[in-house]
Amino acid sequence: MPSAIELSEFSGSFVSFESFDGTAISCRQLGSGPPVVLVHGSGGGLHSWQPVAEQLADRFELWLPARRGYAPSGPGRSPKCFADEVGDLRALIDKIGRPVHLIGMSYGATVALHAMAAGLPVRSLVLWEPPLYAAGEELAPVLAEFEELTARGDRRRADRLLGEKVARVPAALLDLMDAGESDDNHPDDAPGWCRDLESMAADSVDMERWSAVTAPTLLMRGADTWQPMPATLDRLAAVLPHVTLTTFPGQMHFAPSVVPEAVAAEIARFLPRS
Repeated sequence: MPSAIELSEFSGSFVSFESFDGTAISCRQLGSGPPVVLVHGSGGGLHSWQPVAEQLADRFELWLPARRGYAPSGPGRSPKCFADEVGDLRALIDKIGRPVHLIGMSYGATVALHAMAAGLPVRSLVLWEPPLYAAGEELAPVLAEFEELTARGDRRRADRLLGEKVARVPAALLDLMDAGESDDNHPDDAPGWCRDLESMAADSVDMERWSAVTAPTLLMRGADTWQPMPATLDRLAAVLPHVTLTTFPGQMHFAPSVVPEAVAAEIARFLPRS
């Protein structure tokens, strides 16, 4: 999570509202035009989509919520499920007052799929690499170990656990990431990660259910993202009725942060301007 100074450097205004269960949800809003909601992934926050949003603010009204569990939004209840996230999006769309385009990154893309399946008023869907393979009871022991490590203050090992067991990052890449981080360079996002793991552990790897998502969908991925993400996205593309699949050469799961201009350009090409 960036500091207050970093957040103040971003354009736009802050909006806060109560969700269906009283949880406070905070958003950043910028731009004007057709409304677009951008949902961040695990370990993210108000800043996650900002580099992409800055490129789109001249043509869309952009809403960047901090999901429950991620400051400055409230923690929400535990255990969390995807229906809670859908309820938050429903409350936000009600506040906006008209159907939206919905964009999700990583875990946020899974949230977006659940929102579509729940019948929220969404005109089109943009997904960046939803980790649909990370679901089910096998994540319960990962959650327990993550909670134990963070309670002891061992965030380095906790992050390594997430990389190995949830994101399934190759060991060589994890070693490079570890080498580039200091012990005091870990964000205070453990509560959000815990709640996200609860949702994933209660979810299913069933892919056929997404065949009911009939809205036009842009599915984006990096050409160099590791398995099982590519195989998972191929399966998702096969069941979505109206999908456009776009691959970014030389990029991995982090492309929205690494090449935000390219990601924004692809989104702008896909979304209608009115």
